[in-house]
Amino acid sequence: MIYRLGELFCGPGGLAWGAVHADIGNPDFRIVHEWANDYDENTCKTYRKNICKDRPDTVYHADIRKFDLTKLSPIDAFAFGFPCNDFSVVGEQKGIDGVYGPLYSYGVKVLKMLKPQWFLAENVGGLKNANDGKAFSMILGAMKEAGYKLYPNLYKFETYGIPQARHRIIIVGIRDDLDYEFKIPSNADYVQKTCRQAIEEPPIAPDAPNNERTIQSATVVERLKYIKPGQNAFTADLPEHLQLNVKGAKISQIYKRLDPDKPAYTVTGSGGGGTHIYHWSEPRALTNRERARLQTFPDNYIFEGPKESVRKQIGMAVPPEGAKIIFEAILKTFAGIPYEYMEANIEE
Repeated sequence: MIYRLGELFCGPGGLAWGAVHADIGNPDFRIVHEWANDYDENTCKTYRKNICKDRPDTVYHADIRKFDLTKLSPIDAFAFGFPCNDFSVVGEQKGIDGVYGPLYSYGVKVLKMLKPQWFLAENVGGLKNANDGKAFSMILGAMKEAGYKLYPNLYKFETYGIPQARHRIIIVGIRDDLDYEFKIPSNADYVQKTCRQAIEEPPIAPDAPNNERTIQSATVVERLKYIKPGQNAFTADLPEHLQLNVKGAKISQIYKRLDPDKPAYTVTGSGGGGTHIYHWSEPRALTNRERARLQTFPDNYIFEGPKESVRKQIGMAVPPEGAKIIFEAILKTFAGIPYEYMEANIEE
């Protein structure tokens, strides 16, 4: 079975790369791109360039709230990383009451309209507790009502060999009339990968795309010299003139240097000074290509748009290699191939 995949909120293609590269050793079971949508123009350009170069017209650049869903072609599989801004632990946490919170409903509309055999939905770990847990229950309820058995789990990607501590809720759904049960793929056989391994093995070519360096101010360079690997601007012993005048919450990732012997902390898509992820030994922020390595994008994956747009795209993406693991488990489920699995850590 070749599964035609549709995507809403597709981002730069992290989920899509994992899907089209999923390989279970049986060419009869694979996933191919059918169509995708995102509201950001540069993101759509990146997706077209890397996922469907020969079919650029299948990527729709549009605000989902104004998009005509009836123009979408039939699909067998569906993925949507619905916007997480209102569910993230960083920010105002408006949950279902925010601007972005209700956008999951467009994914549910696609489920009802096109009835794919299975779907994968992704969001931040904070989704489970948004609106005192009511948002998560409401979203699961809508997906069930659309006709799907659900298999939610909080995936800690660093336990699957991804060189980054990234925790995401992923809900796999299988249509009610299909006699398949999805199991959470086991992380038992994966070896932890450090950020140093990700960035240095192999070295990044000098002419690699999206590898331009950020120009650091003299103050930032001086501040970073006092910050040891794993420390941030608030835990390091900084001279008074280099300390940050911050009242209230002190976010731990501000001017935080990577610990080269551990996976990176979470790569984010936005934020002001001090949030760009900092090298463990050099007094500088990481380049976008280094950040892409932490997200497991291959070096030939070219991001379109200016530097800050690329930073946002990389930070918002699902790690492609992590997505691939989950898509392969879905394909094995439908192909009847046993695989190592573990208990879900989220109850419906």
